[in-house]
Amino acid sequence: MYRWKRGGYLVVLDAIFVNVAFILAIFLRFDAVPAYYLQVCLTTFVPSTAVRILSHYFFGLYRRAWRYASVQEALAIVGAVTVGTFFNVVLTMVWLQNTLPRSIVVLDWSLCMALVGGSRFLLRMVSQRDAIPVQESPKEPMKRVLIVGAGDGGVLAARELRNHYGSRVKLVGFIDDDPLKEKQTILGYPVLGTRDDLSRVAAEHHVDEIIVSMPSVSRAVVRDFVNIAQATGRKVKILPGMYDLLEGNVTVSKIREVQIEDLLGRDPVQVDIAGMSAYISGRTVLVTGAGGSIGSELCRQIAKLRPELLLLLDNSENNLYDIEMELKAATGVPLVVLVKSIQDRRGIEEVFRRYKPEVVFHAAAHKHVPLMELNPEEAIKNNVYGTYQVARAARLFGAQKFVLISTDKAVNPTSIMGASKRIAEMIIQYLDSVSETSYAAVRFGNVLGSRGSVIPLFRKQIMAGGPVTVTHKDMIRYFMTIPEAVQLTLQAGAFAAQGEIFVLDMGEQVRIMDLAETLIRLSGLKPYVDIDIKVTGMRPGEKLYEELFTPEEGVDATKHQRIFVAKPCHLDLPLLEATVAALESNPGEVLPGDPVSTLEFIQRFLPCFRADEDSRAGWLEAAAAKAE
Repeated sequence: MYRWKRGGYLVVLDAIFVNVAFILAIFLRFDAVPAYYLQVCLTTFVPSTAVRILSHYFFGLYRRAWRYASVQEALAIVGAVTVGTFFNVVLTMVWLQNTLPRSIVVLDWSLCMALVGGSRFLLRMVSQRDAIPVQESPKEPMKRVLIVGAGDGGVLAARELRNHYGSRVKLVGFIDDDPLKEKQTILGYPVLGTRDDLSRVAAEHHVDEIIVSMPSVSRAVVRDFVNIAQATGRKVKILPGMYDLLEGNVTVSKIREVQIEDLLGRDPVQVDIAGMSAYISGRTVLVTGAGGSIGSELCRQIAKLRPELLLLLDNSENNLYDIEMELKAATGVPLVVLVKSIQDRRGIEEVFRRYKPEVVFHAAAHKHVPLMELNPEEAIKNNVYGTYQVARAARLFGAQKFVLISTDKAVNPTSIMGASKRIAEMIIQYLDSVSETSYAAVRFGNVLGSRGSVIPLFRKQIMAGGPVTVTHKDMIRYFMTIPEAVQLTLQAGAFAAQGEIFVLDMGEQVRIMDLAETLIRLSGLKPYVDIDIKVTGMRPGEKLYEELFTPEEGVDATKHQRIFVAKPCHLDLPLLEATVAALESNPGEVLPGDPVSTLEFIQRFLPCFRADEDSRAGWLEAAAAKAE
């Protein structure tokens, strides 16, 4: 009823406007209007009005939402008025056997355009004025906003702010590095300068909030603008992603706080979805460590590729429960949840015997470096023996692919955890040489937001009021978001064929001290003023920087520009064969039971490995206490 009522009002208004336009055209054409033209008005009033209304109807002028009118609506008005004018000229010629002066036709067309079009765009202006949400308090102080980026994203963001907040937001203008836009006015707002002028403009115009709206530029450029904006001390928000611009989703809800992943300085990962789907879709897939940060994201992304069955294995029932409930709510993929330890040979064999997984992603591991320095034998039991049990079962029961989630800490390891992962890599490379199953490992560095990583720790310390603790002022690390790491892992799995160790390009290493300062600023606080940063000293097993491959390995390119293959190194095949045989027949004899035997075990595979002095001292102290 509302639609018909609204359309009826527009029809009545158009009937008035088109006749007023014709009468005005006659009066503008003649000083003294001949009686003949007044007769024409009366004679053709009904058919002429009907022609105009029908033309407007066929061009959709009564079905459009005029509060969102844009270029398309303007073109529709031009078409409707032009067609209506043409048929009215034809009508006059047929009905009255006469033609109207061209000047009257032109004046009639122009006045119709002005009255019909003007009425529609007046509706748009009124609706925009009334678009201020009534739930907001009118006494709320006006916020002064500066938009960084005067391209399509910035323009759409400016419109959204104006339409949503109205008079409660004062948009002072734009900042953009494009010299062609300098001193221009966009939507009535000036382009006030480039990135070099950002601090000055923010101070001169008393800006409260800066919105970085550059969805189509590289992450490196966004990072530079965000760093400059944060240095002004103003609140900084961001419009993320080109997809928002392409899909027209530039809304207030998309403009969010800046997150640490926005500042990594590299563009998001692009993957071949079709290639990933080919070896997962319709298959039975097993993910070990499915409740962990990487494992759970693996499950989320694998579920989107429509496997026939997804097996979730972990020894933590709480973590498994969480990811099971999430996946059941989001996908219809059949799930089997398995509370198992990867060290349980019989249990792992039963899983493979019963479900016959065709693709295995092995993410289960002990990963915390300082904890493994204190419990070194447990790192070997889980990361080496546990990996062997899953990889062995994959070979025994004919799995097609086995992908080990490894780490950059396996390269020239200085920690027990890193050494255990390097030995695990060696074992799966050996198994690949004697098996029909394709084995591979994927190395990457730190993932943002994973359990035990530095980002959640820093955030917790900031929420507690500080200090934020950094182990060394010059420590640097590779960082990648969890979804990015998993996407590249799935992509690498598609390439796996001959025991490869895939290395992910993680961009530039990030200084941990810079990361801490940035997180403090993102929290709206000032480093060393509101929150102190304390250097605590390096922990056992830590390195100042991480490597993704050794000089001996080097890397070869793959089909994906962000994935490389570490060149094969010499493997001690007799040692690996003997170790695998011992793990098969009598694991108790070969697995270490204390820190000293753990070090001996590691040095058989990695002769150059040396335990951290602090770790060694702790082991000797524990051994002495045990002897007493």
